[in-house]
Amino acid sequence: MDLFTDSWTALRTAVADLPDEDFARPSGCAGWLVRDLVCHLVIDAQDVLITLATPADTEPTRDAVTYWSVGHTPPTGEDPLDALIVRLAAAYQDPALLKFHLDDVGAAAGRAARLADPGRPVGTQGQVLTAGDYLGAYVLEWTLHHLDLVAHLPGVAGPPEAGLARTREMLEQLAGTRFPASFTDRDALLVGTGRRAPTATERAELGELAARLPFVLG
Repeated sequence: MDLFTDSWTALRTAVADLPDEDFARPSGCAGWLVRDLVCHLVIDAQDVLITLATPADTEPTRDAVTYWSVGHTPPTGEDPLDALIVRLAAAYQDPALLKFHLDDVGAAAGRAARLADPGRPVGTQGQVLTAGDYLGAYVLEWTLHHLDLVAHLPGVAGPPEAGLARTREMLEQLAGTRFPASFTDRDALLVGTGRRAPTATERAELGELAARLPFVLG
């Protein structure tokens, strides 16, 4: 629960501190500018609020790790939902409006997370998780998207170290393997999810694992 709060707070703070011109820069998500990514975060925050307000009366079917599915085809930005995000983000025009919306809905999602009973089952996307596991799953979402936010903004602080470590652990569990100990958590996530290609040295260290990359989470 604390990792959710810390990761989400750090991501929202990074967005709030961005100058307007950074919203027109590319993000680490294929086909999305920073403004598109921030618009996606607004929808993520809405999803958190909806899920925490959707109690379930059955046993959990997923946990924080198995909430995620793993594919191997990176997104291109041409998916209809991805394209919709681009249109929604463009409608804001003024980055201040987008910042305000994220702060408003994002703060509410943060409060709801702090008030949630971690053992209570909740329903989302046809699955049931405890609220604690659902929020734990979102540590991965916030951490990877924080990396996407700062991909072309070197002066902006990245995600918290604890969130990076937990997200690496979750990715390794999903992949059924470990990344080399020489990889930092950040590099393991960037390379492991296809956000950047491995260097020649990294590819050699990955060995047979290199052929299985990327692990695309959905």
